[in-house]
Amino acid sequence: MEPIVFVPGLLCTETLYAPQIVAFADRPIMVADHRQHSTIPEIAADILSKAPERFALAGLSMGGYISMEIMRQAPERVSRLALLDTNPRADTPEQTERRQFLIKLTREKGFTKVPHLLYPGFVHEKRLEDEDLKATVVEMANDTGPDAFIRQMEAIMARDDARPFLPSISCPTLVVVGDGDTLTPPSLAQEIHELIPDSELVTIAGSGHLSTLEAPDEVIAALSAWLTR
Repeated sequence: MEPIVFVPGLLCTETLYAPQIVAFADRPIMVADHRQHSTIPEIAADILSKAPERFALAGLSMGGYISMEIMRQAPERVSRLALLDTNPRADTPEQTERRQFLIKLTREKGFTKVPHLLYPGFVHEKRLEDEDLKATVVEMANDTGPDAFIRQMEAIMARDDARPFLPSISCPTLVVVGDGDTLTPPSLAQEIHELIPDSELVTIAGSGHLSTLEAPDEVIAALSAWLTR
């Protein structure tokens, strides 16, 4: 069976894909490390240096930015692509300003508050009081740490607009979004879907940005169908 490479989002670790790793345990699985470099092209190149020769590729949020760059660098190595809760566009000035504020906060006041500030944007509004999910998100953030967080933010702020490149993607592609995702809303998933030929769009009811954790069974079902396309 073809291997799967999962690419986590900002401040996320392999825990982001824990339910999917269990579900697809019969396949070789690699979870990419995106904490060591401060540009998206460098992260993509590093992942490609460690990945199997050919693989299915799935990325959520920042993982989607990296996955789109992997497709730009080495499309022949990717057998199929899944883009979850992500954004094909470059940062807006408002988004960059927010990221710079969080970097400054981390450097001057410490990292402790950052995961708690980010959590409401990561999940569906009905999960704001879900203490178990929040604990998982905070634990992933703490495992990532402040130095890697700053590198990730720098990479995200400098990323390219992927939209001009997306129509060249020819492998089977799945686009997933939670209907309550406020960070990368369904309109962006629709844009990706319209730009990538023959892609499939799945919208998950009752999920926010972290669909793999908020709606694991629905994501597993979508990925299962994708893996047999």
